[in-house]
Amino acid sequence: MTLIDDFHQRLADMPVIAILRGVKPGEVEDVVEAIIAAGVTIIEVPLNSPDPFNSIARMAKRFAGRAVIGAGTVLSVEAVAKCQAAGAQLIVSPNMNPYVIKASVAAGMISAPGCMTPTEAFAALDSGAHAIKLFPGEMITTPVVKAMRAVLPGEAIVLVVGGVTPATVTEFQAAGVSGFGVGGSIYRPGTTAPEAGRNAAAFTEVLRHQ
Repeated sequence: MTLIDDFHQRLADMPVIAILRGVKPGEVEDVVEAIIAAGVTIIEVPLNSPDPFNSIARMAKRFAGRAVIGAGTVLSVEAVAKCQAAGAQLIVSPNMNPYVIKASVAAGMISAPGCMTPTEAFAALDSGAHAIKLFPGEMITTPVVKAMRAVLPGEAIVLVVGGVTPATVTEFQAAGVSGFGVGGSIYRPGTTAPEAGRNAAAFTEVLRHQ
């Protein structure tokens, strides 16, 4: 199975990407273990976290084959190279930078850039992006998702990231969302590993019983 196929399968099984913004290397393995146990197996560490490449390297080593490991808030081609060296498989950005997308794809990693408009979304796909990240999710409504879905290729992966809660996922899925990036509702600085696991389980329980 290729990395892209693995990503698609994991997203189909449980359409949640856990975003561990602010996580520290010394806690990341316990936090990720708890989140995986809850059923979420795509996990990213944003690069504006403390010592993020250390955390990514620890995750890549311990959870190889058990999760897709990502890096978030990736803003430059140079950062893409550092993420690859650390073992990241997924590159997520808040913006649509075609150079970052192309560098990620060339390195054999999954690219998920941030988009807000159809123009950005189509430009991202034309640059080789594997998924479209509608961000910030607080500005995205279900009518917006439906309108985007009406024009985007049917096979395009569309993620909503930001402000997602267990109470909103069902409505977004009905509008055509492929998955969700979830940050503070699963982990924020100070969240313990057991708490992160329980928070992740709140999403998986809803999504498994639709």
